[in-house]
Amino acid sequence: MHAEQIAETYPVVTMDTDARQAAELLASQRLPGIIVVDKEQRPYSVLPASQVVRCLVPSYVQDDPSLARVIDESLADRVADKLTNVTVRQMLPDEPTELPVVNYDDTVLEVAAIMARLRCPLVAVVKDKEIIGAITASRLLQLAIPHS
Repeated sequence: MHAEQIAETYPVVTMDTDARQAAELLASQRLPGIIVVDKEQRPYSVLPASQVVRCLVPSYVQDDPSLARVIDESLADRVADKLTNVTVRQMLPDEPTELPVVNYDDTVLEVAAIMARLRCPLVAVVKDKEIIGAITASRLLQLAIPHS
């Protein structure tokens, strides 16, 4: 089985997409991450949902999670306001990383190897430099672990 056969249609955002819009897309569709494309609609990066969550949590709470218990609920309710006037570009890591991209004719094991090495919850599947879909870790596990 090849990547093209198990790839699913998947939403993408650009680097200039509003961060809140991207977060709402992640939340409403329960996505593990989202593919970020450049101006030519080619894969640029993957923004994991965990990175968006990290942007929402103040750094002092990340450093000492016990502080979360004493934060006023009204402040906690406004945590999503941190995404106001922020773009997807600003949430991406500063250092370039290897792209979680596989070719349409890669095998399931090749896809799994990329996912495992990059610790990424999804990969973009490309054919002739164009995205034809994505494969999530849950989709890969669904194929790897047959239901009894």
